[in-house]
Amino acid sequence: MEKSDMTVRRLAFWGIPLSFGVMGLKLLAWYVTGSVALLSDGLESTVNVVAAVMAWMVVGYAAKPADSDHPFGHYKAEYFSAVVEGVLIVVAALMIVNEAAPHLFAPTLPEAPALGLTINAVAAVINALWAGVLIRAGRTHRSPALKADGEHIWSDVITSIGVLIGLVLALVTGYGILDPIMALVVSVNILFQGYKVISHSVSGLMDQAVEPDEEESIKTVIASHGYGALNVHHFRSRRAGRATFIAFDLVVPALMTVGEAHEICDRLERAIQEAHPGAQCVIHVEPESEKSHGVRIKMQQGAK
Repeated sequence: MEKSDMTVRRLAFWGIPLSFGVMGLKLLAWYVTGSVALLSDGLESTVNVVAAVMAWMVVGYAAKPADSDHPFGHYKAEYFSAVVEGVLIVVAALMIVNEAAPHLFAPTLPEAPALGLTINAVAAVINALWAGVLIRAGRTHRSPALKADGEHIWSDVITSIGVLIGLVLALVTGYGILDPIMALVVSVNILFQGYKVISHSVSGLMDQAVEPDEEESIKTVIASHGYGALNVHHFRSRRAGRATFIAFDLVVPALMTVGEAHEICDRLERAIQEAHPGAQCVIHVEPESEKSHGVRIKMQQGAK
């Protein structure tokens, strides 16, 4: 297992006890106050626990090397985790609506509010720090599961902030109805976050191309290290979890030997993988007669 894979799996593992701890704090805050908004926050945290366990299992499977049944690796498994997590976020939002709606007609002010708010604030701070770690690691190691988990936890942070604001307003004004209203407002935000997670993950499952800026960066590498060749065309790319698959046609002089063309291909593959870790290249070599418009090869100084 590569170092990057070990880092991703280790982070996913530590998300499990942390999510249990945060859930415990939030449910404790609800227990001492009786606030439906705090209960809704705690219910979302139960989803965090399930998501953390799933992320840990999936990143381990995704790190498995390619085999005869999966010659391109198991990277896409992380997208399934992210899709399921998005669905769980939506389920959490619906659970909140179910709990909050009846309290609109029988609102009550929470008990022991100072203690409950303090406990919930501590849980929110822990979640905010952990979400930042996961999102950064997800981007750095190109892990959809970690990134989705981090974004989900960040939506939980937004939920907690909204809940705290709602409770403070309810206590200051004496209007207990603000408690369930804030819970419903929070559920709308959670639904939106769930939609974003599902949308991004489905795009990955559909072999979406790399982002335009990354594609331009790859083409720049090709142009800078493709000396000896004439042109590149039919550039294709797709993202699969932590892996990026790149394919293109390389046009070389008609009289160039197979060995010389192979040397250019090796040079290009090394340069692309160095600039974009996780990239896997498939290069089709064509003779000069097949030349067409594409990425212009930039001849370096002194290149033969």
